[in-house]
Amino acid sequence: MRLLCISDVHGELAALRAVLATAEARGYHKLLVAGDLCFPGPEPLETWRALIRAQAVCVQGVTDQALATVDPNRLLEAATSPAEQAMARRFLESRKAVGELVLERLRRLPTHHRLPLDNGAELLLVHGSPEDPTDPLTHDLDDDEMLALIGDDPADLIVCGMSHLPFVRDLDGVKVINVGSVGDAPGGGVAHATFIETGPAGILVEQVDVPLADAIALGV
Repeated sequence: MRLLCISDVHGELAALRAVLATAEARGYHKLLVAGDLCFPGPEPLETWRALIRAQAVCVQGVTDQALATVDPNRLLEAATSPAEQAMARRFLESRKAVGELVLERLRRLPTHHRLPLDNGAELLLVHGSPEDPTDPLTHDLDDDEMLALIGDDPADLIVCGMSHLPFVRDLDGVKVINVGSVGDAPGGGVAHATFIETGPAGILVEQVDVPLADAIALGV
């Protein structure tokens, strides 16, 4: 089984298309997405549709939950700076763009998704961490801090996002794979993608930076 694992698309359709084009050239069987799908990028509805067409398995991220449940008028009333006001307006625009049906689907996304692998291991897909989907597993946590966020979850592999920085960490028999960000990678210019392959050699993980400039220029 070969999995394409991504996260934090944030409504950046061009970046998502670049990742999917790269993945199609390499080959994969299933797409897993660790949340933060549509907001605050410029094409929230088109991003959602692209994920649906790709038959993506998605879990709910922080911005997905917010987009589906927070009253935008309250955000506008609470905004005190031009930046906050602009973000509140963008939030309202995104809600209108995706429409009520997609908002309801975002609201109903699970926070955790478990996938049995063909080698007998279990993969857990979550936005932040098993103990708290809104609390990320980040590269700078020490082992004890990371184990506290994993808790007693039985998964062999944990695939997550939220921090926007990809890494792989092995501890106490659990492989933690943060897949970074498609739409908001630090420094810009790339989108992150992670391939996970199970087979006779065990579990192989490859993390890839997909350049965006050429893909966007070509209209991918």
